[in-house]
Amino acid sequence: MTDVTTWLELGGAAAGAGGLGIAKHRAPRVYWSLVGLPVTWGRFTWTYRSTMDVCGLTVQPSRLRAFMTRNLARREVRPVPPKVRRVRPTATGLRVTLRLPAGLEPADIAASAERLRHAWGVHSVSVRETRPGYVELRMTGYDVLQRVRMPRRAVARDLVVPVALREDGTVFERDYRKIPMALTLGANQSGKSMYQRNLIKGLARLPVGLVGIDCKRGVEQSRYAPRLSALATDRESAGRLADALVGEMEDRFDLLALYGVSDLWELPDDARPVPLVVLIDEVAELFLVTSKKEEAARDQTVMQLVRIGQMARAVGIFLEVCGQRFGSDLGRGATALRAQLTGRVVHRVNDKQTAEMGLGDIAPDAVVSVTGIRADRPGVAVAGDASGYWSRIRTPEITPAHAAAVCREFAHLTPDLPFLAPFRPVGQITVPPMPTVPPLVPAQVVGE
Repeated sequence: MTDVTTWLELGGAAAGAGGLGIAKHRAPRVYWSLVGLPVTWGRFTWTYRSTMDVCGLTVQPSRLRAFMTRNLARREVRPVPPKVRRVRPTATGLRVTLRLPAGLEPADIAASAERLRHAWGVHSVSVRETRPGYVELRMTGYDVLQRVRMPRRAVARDLVVPVALREDGTVFERDYRKIPMALTLGANQSGKSMYQRNLIKGLARLPVGLVGIDCKRGVEQSRYAPRLSALATDRESAGRLADALVGEMEDRFDLLALYGVSDLWELPDDARPVPLVVLIDEVAELFLVTSKKEEAARDQTVMQLVRIGQMARAVGIFLEVCGQRFGSDLGRGATALRAQLTGRVVHRVNDKQTAEMGLGDIAPDAVVSVTGIRADRPGVAVAGDASGYWSRIRTPEITPAHAAAVCREFAHLTPDLPFLAPFRPVGQITVPPMPTVPPLVPAQVVGE
């Protein structure tokens, strides 16, 4: 009986170990909660002081503290690491709040993030300043970006659209109130279109007007026609649409002056115009011309977009520009327009120069991270803004049919804007219905 019990115990232990091994790859969130979190927490607790000392993240104590330690406590005076104020577990990692001693700054901790990652055996460590003198270490226990699953609470609201997941497990949101103008870059098959679909899916649920500029004859944006207030499918119509947007911008400024306010959100609800998001796909198509006589029209369109980028935030008109490459080599006005696009999302690119165009002027440290994005991980990108903070993100996979279905579902939210009536896509572009797939018939089993 004893032998049988022993074998049962060994079999149960082996099955449990095998289950944990499977969970580590198939259900990393479960494995982290059961095994990774307690192991990492214990390793962090026992090795914290020695790890910080080895990484050079300690300072000599003050004279008063050294005197009290030497004469009252009768202990050896040792360098002081940042003081741990709070340790908080999460579903994807561990967050530690540190109080920095005099002599250390957040950049010192960030410079040692890779060494801390290896010391505590986690997938990644990112550092963020929470307030003067305090930083938060965000440890991620596993590769969150391998399978992107957006939290259920991540829903579009106001002018905030959740579009991706950061590598520390938090949601990356496109907030138009904070960052009104943005640029998205990426090579073919890098996941740039996936980012756009997630963005349009979220925007379609909000009470905003969507304006599309797709000079590839509308092949990308025409499927979203039920939710678009306007759509330009070539350079000529894009130029006329840009002129109409500038005219609307000037009318809205007159409205602000009439009410004596400086921002759209200060207007009464019944007098506030609807916010507009201008989605530009493949911006390079607006710059490329085939003859000298087309340059004047091109320059006019670009300068109108530059004006919108410079001033339209206050009147609720926002730019969302996408392309494969966006530099001064495109032509006159490219650099001026890019300078107005504060938010940057850069997917895998074909050369380092394109990465520098997107992030070199706001977060130079992020350029190296962009060049390291693998080709077999579409949707992975680096997001940054003018604050210098950047992070790796990945958008969840979504099909064009799904995004188009959301646009049809919320077509009733499309505002009626008379100045955009000539560019209204509904009735001008016919979106063919998706082919129906016949139901699968189960195969006959041999022998039936």
